[in-house]
Amino acid sequence: MLPAFSYVKPRSLHEAVKLLSPAGSGLLAGGTDLLGCLRDQVTDLKTVVSITGLEELRGITSPANGGVRIGALATIAEIASHPVLRERYAALSQAAAGVASPQLRNQGTLGGNLCQKPRCWYYRGEFLCLRKGGDRCYAAAGENQFHCIFGGGPCFIVHPSDTAPALAAFGAVVMITGPRGARTVPAEKFHVLPGVDVRRDTVLEPGEVVTEVVLPLPPKAMRSSYRKVRARNSWDFALAGAAIALGIENNFASNTRIFLSGAAPVPWRATAAEEVLNGKKLTPDIIAKAADAAVKGAQPLDQNGYKVDLIRGIMQEELTKFAGI
Repeated sequence: MLPAFSYVKPRSLHEAVKLLSPAGSGLLAGGTDLLGCLRDQVTDLKTVVSITGLEELRGITSPANGGVRIGALATIAEIASHPVLRERYAALSQAAAGVASPQLRNQGTLGGNLCQKPRCWYYRGEFLCLRKGGDRCYAAAGENQFHCIFGGGPCFIVHPSDTAPALAAFGAVVMITGPRGARTVPAEKFHVLPGVDVRRDTVLEPGEVVTEVVLPLPPKAMRSSYRKVRARNSWDFALAGAAIALGIENNFASNTRIFLSGAAPVPWRATAAEEVLNGKKLTPDIIAKAADAAVKGAQPLDQNGYKVDLIRGIMQEELTKFAGI
């Protein structure tokens, strides 16, 4: 059952920031995650601030610099179907198309997808875990088949966003407005590892709002893809996935950026795999080495070692497609 809370709908971004600044206030966009968190008592809010009426936070546009600006209230369905994104930023379009179900894609927003809470069943359940102020991570020695293999400790969540790794792969920038004004954060730095602060999900400070995400113009030779493996073809979050963006000329790779999903508490950059690929021809041998490098340093828990093989397989299949082998 939902707890009692006050509901306010600001008429401007400035008013929204002011209303969000007091403790106990939270932001409502699509509501697909927030309402579940309130029902599960993951989030305790006294005031819900709805920004659904702020038209300046909507839309997908192409600025003069040739990149793309996506408003925080752009729906996941809009991102999946937008022709410019499908042509220039295929990995992002594919990631959005793989989010949840059609109903949720039409309701959920980009800002909400980036800021959603972890899906750990201990965190979402009736357990006073580390993330909720307790003294232990129950997943460490419990049911951990869906938890992380990179970046774990003291908490072993995985971040559930599909769009976040794709945005990071393109070098996107998140635009933020708050009580101290506006600031920008690279998409790959937007989420916070538990080892840095076990209670935080993102770098957002009290009162701050994600207003838009800006994608730079990709090079002409850029190719990209987002591959997501899950138990069912809809609704499910990624068991493992990868957003890959790289330049390909004469079958040689350059400017490679790879971020894994379903693998870590944040979109996890596979730098070792990038180093294997850059400046190399996409041969079967190089592809196999890159796939192995993508799981270098993985530390699976008792029940999620299968994710190592999934990521290795995803990398090998996607890079083989790029190579046309």
